[in-house]
Amino acid sequence: MKGTGDLWDRRLGLWWIAEDTPDRPAVLASPDGGFTYGELAARAHRTVHTLRALGVERGDAVGCLFRNGVDLVTVAYACQEAGWYFLPLNPTLTAGELETIALHSGARAVLAHRELAERVAGAEAPVVRVFASLDELVGDAPSALPPDRHAGSIFVYTSGTTGRPKGIRRPVLADDPGRAANDAAVFGRAFDFVPFAGPHLVSTAMYHGGSHAYTTGALNVGHPLVVMDRFDAGAALQLIDEHRVFSAYMVPTQFHRLLRLPADVRARFDGSSLHSVVHSAAPCPLETKRQMLEWWGPVIWETYGGMEGAATIAKPHRWLEKPGTVGRAVRGIRLAILDDDGNELPPGEVGNIYYATDGPSFEYVGDPETTRAARRGRFFTIGDIGYVDADGYLFVCDRAKDMIITGGVNVYPAEVEAVLLAHPGVEDAAVVGVPDAEWGERVVAVVQPGAGLRPDPVAAGDLVAYCRERLAGYKCPRQVEFRGSLPRTDAGKLAKRALRDELVSGSGASPR
Repeated sequence: MKGTGDLWDRRLGLWWIAEDTPDRPAVLASPDGGFTYGELAARAHRTVHTLRALGVERGDAVGCLFRNGVDLVTVAYACQEAGWYFLPLNPTLTAGELETIALHSGARAVLAHRELAERVAGAEAPVVRVFASLDELVGDAPSALPPDRHAGSIFVYTSGTTGRPKGIRRPVLADDPGRAANDAAVFGRAFDFVPFAGPHLVSTAMYHGGSHAYTTGALNVGHPLVVMDRFDAGAALQLIDEHRVFSAYMVPTQFHRLLRLPADVRARFDGSSLHSVVHSAAPCPLETKRQMLEWWGPVIWETYGGMEGAATIAKPHRWLEKPGTVGRAVRGIRLAILDDDGNELPPGEVGNIYYATDGPSFEYVGDPETTRAARRGRFFTIGDIGYVDADGYLFVCDRAKDMIITGGVNVYPAEVEAVLLAHPGVEDAAVVGVPDAEWGERVVAVVQPGAGLRPDPVAAGDLVAYCRERLAGYKCPRQVEFRGSLPRTDAGKLAKRALRDELVSGSGASPR
C-alpha cells in the first residue's frame, strides 16, 4: 500500500498503543469476547501482580496451558513486561509429556484452564500450579502499571515430529517493554502489515510459536484480532468477509481444506479486504499455492525458518516469478548451502541449508550435544535440504531425516506428497521410506481418501499410475496404504516418525 510511511513513524507496540488509544479494539471476536487495548494491557498488569505475589521472579519461565483465546495473549504480554519466559504448551499433549516439558524447562509456574487442569495436576515439577480461568486467578489484583518492568522472551518446544521435542530459548534482552514491543513492530513491516489497516485472523493453534509470532506481531501494529477456537474452512471465509480481515497467518493444510470447499461456497467468498496472508510451518505443494493465488490474488506471502531464528521471505509476486521458492534471506541473515563435509555448494546444487545471524544465538536448552550438532562455526541448520538459485532465492526439497534412499537414489517425499495432494480424491497424504531387502528403502504412500475415492487395491493402483504420469518411476510409491486420518501437528507438520514406525512394525522390518 502506498502512502503509509507516516504510519510507521507512530508509536507502535501493544503498550504504547494502549497508552495512546486505550479504547482502540484489540480483539474483535474470540471465544472470550472482545477487548480493547487498554483492557488487554490491564489484564496483563493484573497477571504480573498476581504471579509476582506467588513468587515468580525475573528470568523464570511461565507455562501456559490454554486453548485459543485471550488468556494466551494476556499471559504472553505479562511475560513480556515482567522479564519472564513465556512457555506456551500444547493442549493435546499427554500428562506425561507435559510433565517432561515442565521439568525440563524449569518452569516456575504452569497456568492451566480448569478443563485442562488434570493434565498437569499430578506433575512432580517444582512449579506453582494454578488451575482456573485467568480471570479467576487474578481476581481483584491491581491493574496499575507494575513496577520494575523488564522485557521478556519466548521459550518454545519444537513439535518433535522426528523425535523428542527440543526447547529453544533466547536471552531476555535488557530493554523497556514499550520500546521492545515498538521495535518488534518491524516484524509486521516485513510482511506489509500496514499499521491500523484492519483486523488479523487467528485461525491456527495459538500455542504454536509461529502463530504466537503473528498474533503479537499483528497486535503490535494495531491489527485487532479475530480469534477462532479451532479452524473450520467455511467459517474462516465467513469471518474474513464479516470483519473485513486485512492480515492472517495460515499453514498449508488449511489452504488444502479451503480449496476442497464446495464451488458454491468458494464463489460466495469476497475476500477483497485481504492484503497479507502469511504461511509457513510446513511445505506447501506448488499446485496448492498456485490455486490459492489464483483464488485470493497476490496476497499470499511465504516465510521459511524455525524458532531457531532463520528466516526467508517470498513476496507474492516473487513466488509467481519463481514458483516453489521460499524466498531470500531477510536482513541480518546469511544463507549457505553446504555439503556433508561443510563445503559451500554453488547455486543450483542440493545440500544442507545453513544460516548465520547477526542476532543472539539460540540454544537447545539442556542439550549441548544437539546444539553443537546443529552448528558449523557461526552457521546453524534446522535440518532441511535445498538449494539456492543464481539470484539467491531458496528452494527447500525436504527434511534431511525424511529423505528416502531407494536403489541408491535420493527421493524427496515432499515432492511425491505434492503430486498426491493434487489428486481430487486425496484429502491428505504422507510419503515415507521403509526398509526393503532389494532397494534399501521402499517408497510408501499413506493416503487419507476424500470424497469419491474408495480405499481399495484398485484405488491404490490408480494413485500409483497417477504419480507415474507426473514423476520419474523411482520416485513413485511402490505401496499405498489408506488411513482414516494422518497424524499432523496443529502447525500442519506430518508426524512421519509414528507412521514409519507403524509401517515397519506391521511389515516385520527393522527400523533403520
